[in-house]
Amino acid sequence: MKTSIRIGTRGSKLALWQANHVADQLAAAGLTPEIVIITTKGDVVLDRSLDKIGAKGVFTEELEEGLRTGHVDIAVHSAKDVQSSIPADLELLAFMERERVNDVIVSFDPNLDLQRPDLVLGTSSTRRKAMLRRFLPHATTAEARGNLQTRLRKLEEGQYHGLVLAYAGVHRMEYDKLIRHVLPETQYVPATGQGSVAIECARSLDPELKAHLRRSLDHPATHACLATERAFLRTMEGGCSIPSFALATLSADGQHVQLHGGLISLDGQEFIEEAQTAPVAQGEALGVRVAENVLARGGQQILDSIRRERSEA
Repeated sequence: MKTSIRIGTRGSKLALWQANHVADQLAAAGLTPEIVIITTKGDVVLDRSLDKIGAKGVFTEELEEGLRTGHVDIAVHSAKDVQSSIPADLELLAFMERERVNDVIVSFDPNLDLQRPDLVLGTSSTRRKAMLRRFLPHATTAEARGNLQTRLRKLEEGQYHGLVLAYAGVHRMEYDKLIRHVLPETQYVPATGQGSVAIECARSLDPELKAHLRRSLDHPATHACLATERAFLRTMEGGCSIPSFALATLSADGQHVQLHGGLISLDGQEFIEEAQTAPVAQGEALGVRVAENVLARGGQQILDSIRRERSEA
């Protein structure tokens, strides 16, 4: 079994934090990691929102090509950026231990009032925009593409009063002091996979090496939750351009998984959610069942309306 591992990653500071975190784990397991930076479409096209550039694989496609060619051995992704269906020749090998899942609002104003009538919040997430329209209807949402540092520069320039971001990225980049509001995950339910780092590889990778990588990087409790969430997302046939949400959590004894999943219309007016529990071994079936129920209760009409609206745009 070879011991030198080439890690494919995007080049942003947050992506490199994730890649270095993986590298540290691999080094501790006796492997020799090397980080390889690969630029993705999502890093280059910054003048359009994600739903306008075809968000499926927008942050992963070039990394996946690197896996196919052998340019890299593994690819490191923010789990929430991974498309709902993985190509047949690739696999998700591991999910690393999940950080706190919440969305947060960051601002340079220590007294940011979410009730101010002229509130402008920046986000590039379709889900977050829709939820803000529902739960903070007086707020204006503005597009905020680019890496975290670029968004914070725009915030400092006064383009927004605050930014809505994942706690995990803010914390990993040590901007905790800018967090003004932590949005409750029971209301602002996060995107599938939010807070975890996903490790992808080619199915053809040496089985012994795959097993060693999995032992070194995978967090079983997180993996169980994300497998449930991703089954939900797959059934919804959604990606990061669809305003779906899903959060799976384990019971205290680790024997059961609860899934809170749903879909919200772009204007925030329609909100369909469902929560169910099942034994951990049935987590993926639970994800499928919750998604099918959401679709049957009006979710399909919401998706059809979104796709029709975008095809006409």
